[in-house]
Amino acid sequence: MTDLEIRDVPEDGLDGMIDFSGLVFHQRIRERDLDRWRWLMRRAERVGAWSGGVRAGQLAALPMRLAVPGGTVDCSAITAVGVLPTHRRRGVLSAMIERMHADAIAAGRPVAALWASEGAIYGRYGFGLADRAVELEVDTSRPLELRTGPDPRPLRLVDPGEAPAVLGPIHEAALSRRPGGLVRDGEWWSRNVLPEEELSDERLTEPRVVVHPEGYAIYRTGHGTVRLEDLVAADARVEAALWQYLAGIDLTSRIKAPSRPVDDLLPHMAADPDQVRVTREYGALWLRLVDVPAALRARSWAAGDAFVLDVADARIPANHGRWRLTTGTAPGCEPTADAPDLSLSVADLGSVYLGGARLSTLVRIGAVTEHTPGAAARLDAALAVPLAPYTNDDF
Repeated sequence: MTDLEIRDVPEDGLDGMIDFSGLVFHQRIRERDLDRWRWLMRRAERVGAWSGGVRAGQLAALPMRLAVPGGTVDCSAITAVGVLPTHRRRGVLSAMIERMHADAIAAGRPVAALWASEGAIYGRYGFGLADRAVELEVDTSRPLELRTGPDPRPLRLVDPGEAPAVLGPIHEAALSRRPGGLVRDGEWWSRNVLPEEELSDERLTEPRVVVHPEGYAIYRTGHGTVRLEDLVAADARVEAALWQYLAGIDLTSRIKAPSRPVDDLLPHMAADPDQVRVTREYGALWLRLVDVPAALRARSWAAGDAFVLDVADARIPANHGRWRLTTGTAPGCEPTADAPDLSLSVADLGSVYLGGARLSTLVRIGAVTEHTPGAAARLDAALAVPLAPYTNDDF
């Protein structure tokens, strides 16, 4: 498209972005939804694509920090991406993502992340599926017997307005144990995690917050159901205490947890496995390494080793080529001309970056080429994390 122009969207264009999102995502944006939409767009770096005076597309990037093994990295959290149906397959999305890449590099954010409405779209832009989640349903019409003894320390209910200050340190500790989550500031807690009204189901109550010294659960109730929004626990006994509390709430007969880690303990803790059902597993966060060497140096590694990676990246030339990756306590990543141990796309590198996918599997299916026998298994060992990556922040 020769007349395509990519430019920033000023703050007085927020409502136009919201209307555009409603159009491309087939949503009715209700008056009560506007406040949250405006807040989210105000936090973001916003770009639009114009052609012939028509807004053909838009993209917003929230500057966030993402938990990775051993710490956190600056991240562009991509949201509100869309292209008019009349302007598809004309380079609009490619131009906006190219601008996002440039902005992220200029800001020193080595990774970008998104929730994909259509997974098939983003692989060609260098995003790989980095973690997955499961949906659980628990039958609480009878007592929930657990094989794990609950931590006996007392639980307490906390007013949602006080919750960010109370829950923040517990959540930060959890980020150090499990990669994939986002660092939450006070505004993110109150507006995104603890909004008074659940936009997807107005029949649910305002959020309830129950706190343990080393854990918490955020939930809502309605029509006989406890809907679990977020649960964090330092260990299995704390987790057991929180689940037993949720299962014992009066006038309810089930718990629905739309988002839990793939290695959630409850299906294993339940004395009767039929009482806990995994009703769905789905792809969650997609990750893009915008600056490959910076991203690889930013995470910690489970084993010390060295590899030459031949990385294919058709959209960011600075990433394309061979890199000598040194793992261990002093990680490094430098360009090299040496023969590669592994050849892979930047999207597949994003898939394994948090430890949520295995290179050995990608070699088996032919997506990654192993030139040095055993190199994929060795790098898998270096990438390994104690807990599966998990993302429970919607954006």
